[in-house]
Amino acid sequence: MRVPFAGEICGFRIHGQNVPFEAVVLDKSTGEGVIRAKDKLDCELQKEHTFTIQAYDCGEGPDGSNMKKSHKATVHIQVNDVNEYSPVFKEKSYKATVIEGKKYDSILKVEAVDADCSFQFSQICSYEIVTPDVPFTIDKDGNIKNTEKLNYSKEHLYKLTLTAYDCGKNRASEDVLVKINIKPTCKPSWQGFNKRIEYEPGTGSLALFPSMHLETCEEPITSIQASIMLETNHIGKGCDRDTYSEKSLHKLCGASAGTVELLPAPGNSANWTVGLPTDNGHDSDQVFEFNGTQAIKVPEGVVSTTLKEPFTISVWMRHGPGGREKETILCNSDKTEMNRHHYSLYVHNCRLVLLLRQEPTESENYKPAEFHWKLDQVCDKEWHHYVLNIEFPAVTLFVDGATFEPFLVTEDYPLHASKIETQLTIGGCWQGGSARMTQYFRGNLAGLMIRSGKLENKKVIDCLYTCKEGLDVQLPEEVASAVKVEFNPNQSSLSLEGDDIESFEKVMQHISYLNSRQFPTPGIRHLRVSTTVKCFNEETCISVPDSEGYVMVLQPEEPKISLSGIDHFARGAAEFESTEGVTLFPELRIVSTITREVEVEAETEAEGEDDPTVQETVVSEEIMHNLDTCEVTVVGDELNGDHESLEVDLAQIQQRALEMSSSNVGMVITGVNTMVNYEQVLHLIRYRNWHTEALFDRKFKLVCSELNGRYISNEFKVEVNVIHTANPMDHANNAMVQPQFINQVQHASMDLSGHNLANTHQASVVPSAATVVIVVCVSFLVFMIILGVFRIRAAHQHTMRDQENGKENEMDWDDSALTITVNPMETYEDQHSSEEEGDEEEEESEDGEEEDDITSAESDSSEDEGGEQEDQQGSTRQQQLEWDDSTY
Repeated sequence: MRVPFAGEICGFRIHGQNVPFEAVVLDKSTGEGVIRAKDKLDCELQKEHTFTIQAYDCGEGPDGSNMKKSHKATVHIQVNDVNEYSPVFKEKSYKATVIEGKKYDSILKVEAVDADCSFQFSQICSYEIVTPDVPFTIDKDGNIKNTEKLNYSKEHLYKLTLTAYDCGKNRASEDVLVKINIKPTCKPSWQGFNKRIEYEPGTGSLALFPSMHLETCEEPITSIQASIMLETNHIGKGCDRDTYSEKSLHKLCGASAGTVELLPAPGNSANWTVGLPTDNGHDSDQVFEFNGTQAIKVPEGVVSTTLKEPFTISVWMRHGPGGREKETILCNSDKTEMNRHHYSLYVHNCRLVLLLRQEPTESENYKPAEFHWKLDQVCDKEWHHYVLNIEFPAVTLFVDGATFEPFLVTEDYPLHASKIETQLTIGGCWQGGSARMTQYFRGNLAGLMIRSGKLENKKVIDCLYTCKEGLDVQLPEEVASAVKVEFNPNQSSLSLEGDDIESFEKVMQHISYLNSRQFPTPGIRHLRVSTTVKCFNEETCISVPDSEGYVMVLQPEEPKISLSGIDHFARGAAEFESTEGVTLFPELRIVSTITREVEVEAETEAEGEDDPTVQETVVSEEIMHNLDTCEVTVVGDELNGDHESLEVDLAQIQQRALEMSSSNVGMVITGVNTMVNYEQVLHLIRYRNWHTEALFDRKFKLVCSELNGRYISNEFKVEVNVIHTANPMDHANNAMVQPQFINQVQHASMDLSGHNLANTHQASVVPSAATVVIVVCVSFLVFMIILGVFRIRAAHQHTMRDQENGKENEMDWDDSALTITVNPMETYEDQHSSEEEGDEEEEESEDGEEEDDITSAESDSSEDEGGEQEDQQGSTRQQQLEWDDSTY
C-alpha cells in the first residue's frame, strides 16, 4: 500500500483495539507500505475487519522532532473462506412412527449444519439415503416420506442411514441413523357398537351403546361433539304414534269438544273417503294419498262451523316441491253459478296460505283475507303437523308445536250477499260456475280436522304430534355437568358436547331407545352416530367416521280379542214391544289374549342324566288393553224405523267418554276406552219392536276393534226369537160372526214358510161346533212350527260340530223351502198313531235339550201346553197335522 506524502515516510499507525494487522513501510521516499496479518486469520471467528490507519514522516533533526501525521484512512478487510468443515447432523439419531396403509407427505425432517462461514460452504445442498432399496425418499430440505403404502406384516421397523452434502460437495463427517416404526392400522372410531339392536315391545328403555368407547389412536383430544340420529320418517306420519282415529286422539289429548273429522276411515257412516288411495303399510295409520287428479266432496251437514266464531283447522301433511299452481288442501266454495272461495287452505310455491273471505256485512271495508307463511316444512317431503287457530282477524299457526307468524297478510272486500249454497272439498276446489274441480293437491294428508273454538293449550298441541318412540338418556350424576345434552322436539336426535372423553363415553353408554306404545309398529329404525373432535395439533387431528346401525322393533304379540256370551235365546213378544225392549248382550264377555312360546325345564328320568332338558311350550296369557270401536250390525233386512230400533242409555255412553251413532244397519260406539267400560255399555244395548205380529226372529252381529282396525275381534252373532201366544177367546168370538165362510176354510192352507206367521184370523169364521177343534189345531200348529224350527237348528248345530271334528259327510237341514200344510177339517182316523208320533217328537225335543237349555225349556213348556189342550179336546178332535216334505 502506498501513502502519498511530501517527504519521507517513516511509518504507519493503526488505530483500533485488538486489530490483528500491522502496517510496514516498504519505501520511505515513496511512502509505499504493506498491511499484513500478525497471525493466521479465521473466517469462522471473524469474517471482516475494519480499522483506521495514519501515516507520519520522520520529523526534523536527528531526534525527529516536529513529526507530521497524515489524515486517517479507513481500511476494510474481508477474510475469504476455505471449505474446511464438513456437514454435521444436529441429532445423533432420529425416530418416527407411522401407521400402515398411508402415504405421508413428510414422516420426519432431519437437519445438518456446516461450520464454514461462507454461504457457499456453510449451506447444505442435499441429503442422501445411503441404505439401498428402501421405500423412502428425502428432499433437499431433509423431509423424509414414503414412496409407497407401508405394510406392518411385511416390515415392522426400517433403519435408514442418511448423509448430507454442503454446496462445496463436502460430505457429512458422520452419517446419521433414522428408525421408522410401522404401526398397525389404528382407525379412530367408536368401538363396542352393535349394528343390530333388537327391541322387544313392552320392555321399556333399551340401552343402545352399553359398551361403547372411542378409539382416538393415542391422539390427544381437546373437545368432542357427537350427534345421534334415529331415523323414523318411514314409520307412519314420521314416527311411531298411536293409530287411533284423529278424533279419538284429540279426545285423548283433551280437545274433544266440537271436533269434526274430515278424513275419517272409510265406513258406513263416513263413505266420502272410500275412493281415496290409502297407505295400508303402516299398521292402519290412516294416510290418504292425493296424486293431483282426484279430490273429494264432504257431505252437507258434516261441518257446521261458522266463520263468525273462533275455530281451529289441524292437519298432517307431507308435501314436496311443487309447481307454480295452487294446491288446495281444504276449500269451501260456491256450489253453483259462481266460483267464489269462501275459505280455503292451500299450498303455493312452498308457502302455506289461508284464504278467509268475510261474509257480507254492513260496512264494505277492506278486511284481512289471505294469510301467507313461507315455510321450509311445506316442501321438504317430510310429515309435519299444522294447527291454525282462527279468531278473525288474528290467525296463529303452529307447525310441530312451534309458533309461526304470517309474513304477509293481504286484504279484500267481504263477499257480496248471495243465497248460493257452498260445497266443502278436500284435495281440490270446486268451481260452481263450471261445475268442475281445480287446484288439485299432490301429496299426503291425514287427520284433517275442523274444531269449533281455539286450540290454545300448548300441551294439547304437543300431545297431538309427539312421537311415542324416541331417544332418551339418564345422565349419571358424576358426569351431568361435564357433558352438554340437547334433544330435538320429537326426540329423534340428540347432540352431546364435552371435553373429557371418559365422561363423554359414560353418557353415550346411557343413551337408550324407548317406545311407549303397547303395540308398536314393527320394523327397522336406522341409527347414526356422527362425531367431531378437536386436537392439540390440528394438523394431525384424527377424523372419526360415522357409526351406523339400526334398531329392530320386533313384531308385538298380536292380541286375540274374543267376544263370548249367549248367542241364541227367545223372548215373548210383549218384551219386544215394551219400552225397555230386549237386551241383546246380557252376559257378553270381552277377553283379549296373547300366545307366546316359553322355555320350560323338564327333568329326564334316564339314569345318569341329572341335567334338565329345555322344552318350548305355548302358553296363552290374558292381557288388558283399550278398544276404540264396537259395531252392532243387523244381519238380514235393515231396521225399519217405523216399528223397530236399537237403543242404549246415552247418559251411560257420555259418562264413559264414548260416542254413539246409529243408522238403519245398526249402531257404532267409538272412543278409546277400556274393555271393561265397553263391556258395560254393550250390556245396555236393547232391541225394540212394537209390531211383532209378523216377526219370528232377528239376528245381530257384534265386532270390536283396537287401534283403528289394526286388531279386530271375532264376529259374535246373536239370534233372538219371538215367542207368540194364541188367544182362544178371540178365535171363539170371531167364529160367531160370519159362519157362511166355512166352506172356504175347508180348502184353505196356511203358508208358514220364512219368518212370518200367517194371520190366524183367516180361519176364525166357522160354525160354533167346529170352533174348539179349530182352536186346538191352530194352537198345536204354533207348537209344531216352533218345535220344527228348533229341531232344524239343533240338527244344524250338530252338523257344525261334526264338521269341526273332521267329519266330512253329514246331512244338513235346509228349512228355506219348508212348507207345513194344515187341513183342520180332515177326519181324525188314528188317534193312537198320532200320539205315538207325538211321543217320538217329544223324545227328539229332549235330545235337543243338550244343545240349548233355554230353547229346550221353552219347547217343553209349549209341548206341555199343547198336551193339556189335546187332553181336554180329545173327544172332539177331528183334524191332524201333516208335514209336506215334497219340496225337501
